[in-house]
Amino acid sequence: DERYETREKAIIDQSLMAKFALSQQAAQTLRAAGEEAQASALDIQRFTRIAKEMSAEEKIAFIEQLWEIVLSDGERDSYEDTLMRRICGLIYLEDRDSGQARIRVAARLASSSGE
Repeated sequence: DERYETREKAIIDQSLMAKFALSQQAAQTLRAAGEEAQASALDIQRFTRIAKEMSAEEKIAFIEQLWEIVLSDGERDSYEDTLMRRICGLIYLEDRDSGQARIRVAARLASSSGE
């Protein structure tokens, strides 16, 4: 959706901290740099180039992290769904794999919230 909420930022920070063993401050700085790069970008292709070199398992883990951010507000939006499909296409990941990743993330989020 068009709202970029504190909860989404926190999930990004947590992912960066876990993936790269960063402090919270370093993760926030890296996220802010990414936000600046995204704001000046004409498209998303440059952000997916490195992901093309990932293994299938790494791509799925990456997509799960993105779905966690997308689903963190409890709402699905057609813009976000379209963006996820575009990202999957750019990194050569099947829609089926993304759908399965989304289902796993939704189940984790539901169980962690007690639903």
